[in-house]
Amino acid sequence: MRYFAEVAYLGTNYHGWQSQKNAVAVQDEIERAIEIIRGEKIKITGSGRTDKGVHAVQQFFHFDVEGGINTDQFRYKLNALLKNDIQIRQIKRVNDEVHARFDAGERAYVYRICKEKDPFLFGQSYRYYRNVDLDIMNQAASLLIGEHDFECFSRVKTDVNHFICEVFEAYWEAENKMMNFHISANRFLRGMVRAVVGTLLLVGEKKISISDFENILLSGDRKKAGRSVPPEGLFLVKVEYSQSIFK
Repeated sequence: MRYFAEVAYLGTNYHGWQSQKNAVAVQDEIERAIEIIRGEKIKITGSGRTDKGVHAVQQFFHFDVEGGINTDQFRYKLNALLKNDIQIRQIKRVNDEVHARFDAGERAYVYRICKEKDPFLFGQSYRYYRNVDLDIMNQAASLLIGEHDFECFSRVKTDVNHFICEVFEAYWEAENKMMNFHISANRFLRGMVRAVVGTLLLVGEKKISISDFENILLSGDRKKAGRSVPPEGLFLVKVEYSQSIFK
């Protein structure tokens, strides 16, 4: 039987979501807890990857077990075993052919910037003091909306078949000492959001123009885009599925 689990985590202490050699990932911690409960190794499949230090307000994964489980009890046991920076929010039975990654229709991220020192936001936002023009940044961000080749904002070494993504929304909002960048799309490339934010900050500082930003987007050249901003400001906030997948 296949189950979907919703999970939230602070990524500060993890080398991203996906298991890898010689590093601790969020996936490793969850699989370890499942093995303790079930007495067997069970592989989980996430809705996507988050990089080292990136957080998730909402992430999903699926897993298969023989004979079924009591979802409430299983969630309680998992949360008791997991560290305080990982929470299983819910577990639901789904059809056996449903896939956490391939059946996700939309994903959304928020990148949080704090304009002053705040110990309560340390590790959960990027501290950035420079003055920027938010209106110009939003004008540039609007160019991201639609279907484009985003290779210029992708990590150079990646295992994707293509760089086409459809962006549904991309905008900045300011609230007191915070600046938050919102972006949603059907898929994201590795490092894409952090590279987009780094390049939009150049626009906001008026180091490059809106026309320059558009040319960067069309170029497909990562070297022409801005730097990747630090991971601690990035949050995966939403992964959407059709309700028909749930039993």
